[in-house]
Order: sequence, then structure tokens, then C-alpha cells
Amino acid sequence: MEEVKKVNNDRIDEMFKAGAHFGYSKTRRHPSVASYIFGIKNKVEIIDLEKTNELLEKALAFVASLAKEGKQVLFVGGKNEVRAALKIAAESVGMPYVDGRWIGGTLTNFPEIKKRLLKLEDLVKQKEKGELSKYTKKERLMIDREIAKLERFFSGISSVRDLPKAMVVLDSKKEVIAVTEAQKMNIPVVALCGTDSDISGIDYPIVANDASVSSVTYFINEIAKAYQKGKVLKV
Repeated sequence: MEEVKKVNNDRIDEMFKAGAHFGYSKTRRHPSVASYIFGIKNKVEIIDLEKTNELLEKALAFVASLAKEGKQVLFVGGKNEVRAALKIAAESVGMPYVDGRWIGGTLTNFPEIKKRLLKLEDLVKQKEKGELSKYTKKERLMIDREIAKLERFFSGISSVRDLPKAMVVLDSKKEVIAVTEAQKMNIPVVALCGTDSDISGIDYPIVANDASVSSVTYFINEIAKAYQKGKVLKV
């Protein structure tokens, strides 16, 4: 019991150092996060990190269970302050990611998206094998442009062939289209949610600062570590 208490206290200290306790102003607060607010300082709402820790524990346990079963998780976060951290975390555990604009229909119209992914794979293979030499210079230029366009939109999910079993989202409000698609497809969502987010429809919300690089990096790294630990236990 003492060991568990120490781990929790250490994690809360780490979250505090990362600035995870900073919310937005009270005027921006979504009613669904009211119970996670500890107080207000300098007009900024302060998040109760003990409650955040409870949410995080549940989210990490869920992520680890997916890894243990070898299930694929899609990481999503396109705003500037999260993109780099998200890409590094996803690649560290070999999971697909979207670190740019979410393409509408990525989940709800997956068969069409899959066709584009297969086309990208085919064009890249042809280029690597030198099979594009049969085309004219102009045609090769057009193919290169098509590859670049497909990679810009789909490079992070190029290996995906089936719908993911869960989705990890950094900033559920910013990525509302992705979250809505996941919900329509009954795909569980783990999401970092600021105090301006509606967490009522999120399966595993983590109420914390979703705006600073240090806070976002902390949480996405914790999620990646949980997935990695689950992979080790994979049966």
C-alpha cells in the first residue's frame, strides 16, 4: 500500500513539474470537467492532479491491456505543440499516427482510405525497384508528386490495413472530428482533455493541461511507456 502511495505521489509531482495542473479561465470551462477543478489562481483554473492521476491510471491500464493482446492503437494530435511528441511516442512503440490535419472519413470511410494506402505502398515499391523508368520524365514527375501528396496525408498510417482497436488523442476538442468518427465506429478513445473540453463522451479522458509542450509530452510518453510494458507481457 505504501509503495502504491509513493508511486502515485511521484506521478503527481511529475505532473505538477510538467505544468499539467493549469487549466483555462473559468469562462472557458466545460461543465463536464467541473468536478476536476481544484481552484483558481490568477484567473486560471487549477486542475486537481489527484483526480487526474486516477483518470491516468485507468487510461494506462487500458492501453497496456491492448498492447498485451497485440492490438493496434492510433495516435492522433495535429496541433503544433503536440505533433513532434506524438510522432516520437507513436514510432517508439510501432503504432500508426496522424500528426497533421485529420482527413475526414479516415475511420468512417476506411475502405476508401485503405485504397489510397495500398496505392501509396505500390507506388513506393515501384520507385524503390526502379520500375518507374518505363514512364516518361513528365509521367515520373507526376507520380513523384502523387507519392509526396499521399505521404503528406497518410505517411503515419501507411501500415494500417484494418481499423484500429483504440485511439489516443491529444486535445479532444481540437480533434473533435477524429473523436466523433471513432465514436461512430465504436472505437474506444483515450484523450488528453483541457478544461474547455467535453469529456462526457470520452471513454478514457485525462483532464490536464493540453496546451503546453511539457504537459503534452509527459502524458503521451506515459501512454507510450504503458503500451511498451504491455507488449513485454504479450501472450
